[in-house]
Amino acid sequence: MTMSTSHARPEQASLRAIRILTYLMFMMFAMTTDSVGVIIPEVIKAFNLTMAEGGAFQYATMGGIALAGLGLGFLADRLGRKGTIMLGLVLFALNAFLFAVGDRFGFFLVLLFVSGAAIGIFKTGALALIGDISSSTASHTRTMNMVEGFFGVGAIIGPALVTQLLHAGLSWKWLYVIAGVLCLLLIVVAQVVKYPHSVRHADAPPSLGVTLKVLADPFALAFSVGAMLYVGVEAAIYVWMPTLLKAYSGSWLFLATYALSIFFILRAAGRFLGAAMLAKLRWTSVLVICSAAICVCFCAAIIGGASVAIISLPVSGLFMSVIYPTLNSKGISCFPKQQHGAVSGVILFFTCLSAAVAPFVMGAVSDAFHSPWYGFGVATALSAVLCLIMIANAVSGLSDKRLALLDTSEYSS
Repeated sequence: MTMSTSHARPEQASLRAIRILTYLMFMMFAMTTDSVGVIIPEVIKAFNLTMAEGGAFQYATMGGIALAGLGLGFLADRLGRKGTIMLGLVLFALNAFLFAVGDRFGFFLVLLFVSGAAIGIFKTGALALIGDISSSTASHTRTMNMVEGFFGVGAIIGPALVTQLLHAGLSWKWLYVIAGVLCLLLIVVAQVVKYPHSVRHADAPPSLGVTLKVLADPFALAFSVGAMLYVGVEAAIYVWMPTLLKAYSGSWLFLATYALSIFFILRAAGRFLGAAMLAKLRWTSVLVICSAAICVCFCAAIIGGASVAIISLPVSGLFMSVIYPTLNSKGISCFPKQQHGAVSGVILFFTCLSAAVAPFVMGAVSDAFHSPWYGFGVATALSAVLCLIMIANAVSGLSDKRLALLDTSEYSS
């Protein structure tokens, strides 16, 4: 009895360390990816760019994540979770320090693409790792919401840090140097933490071919489309909302100035509350309620103009909070653990494809009609389609049946 207890304690300590490490990794990379809305206006001014051209700071990063997710997602199943995470972290850290020596737009785009690829590598490893440390599909979803909660914290810290750097007369580039230093610390911790054994099957070695087979699965496609629509809506906020509200000059200027920070704060708060919501309500019902609320917030902004948008758009973060981590978790949980790396990569590909393409389309539409409001009209349409899909998912019950089967085959001891 004593031997069993003493063996369990180190194992539990390792699991806690892994969870904390995973939370901090997501927080670190969110500091860079979700600061783009604050950085883009500076880049547009410095290099005399259009909105669509300035948005390349978003497209480059997300393009790197997307290609790494689809093309290298299987590494989490082949190299193991630790090897994949270490590879991504080292690449990210080395690349981050190069921002300090750059001064050309094209050079920055290359660095952003490489940093995106690094994020794609270690993120698929981390997402697959969540399956290894979860005891059920429901536990997987709760952990994913906590992970995304820390992502939300990083999304608060990053833009605030960039704002402080700019106010101090420093360049936004130092954000990446700071992130590189944090990444080095995470590398040290990741190296010493003991990881659980991953489930592997010798008869079907992980490869790009396995990823493509997962891609053809209707459940992988359905959850990927849902994540893609959600990210398109969210990207409208953190990429273009600062530009949308820049011309506001009403009596609520304080809200307009800090609208993005308020959005990220509410999104983070909602993700920490998401676990409690999911414990009391069916996850499909939660997604219907939240997606409908987002659509209402965007419609209110379009109808009411800037004076309403400075309130309704940041408030939408509270309802966005639970959607992506839940879609991501349920999509991954619809597959056996030995395919979690591959399916994580597939969903990540569609997620980042949307994060790159949707802001570009919104920027191009805004340029064509000489107003960012038209770009937000595109985002509003996406939010309506997302809501309809969430309703269809809740009514059909197909995903619940698949998850019940995997709960029995993958998590029952």
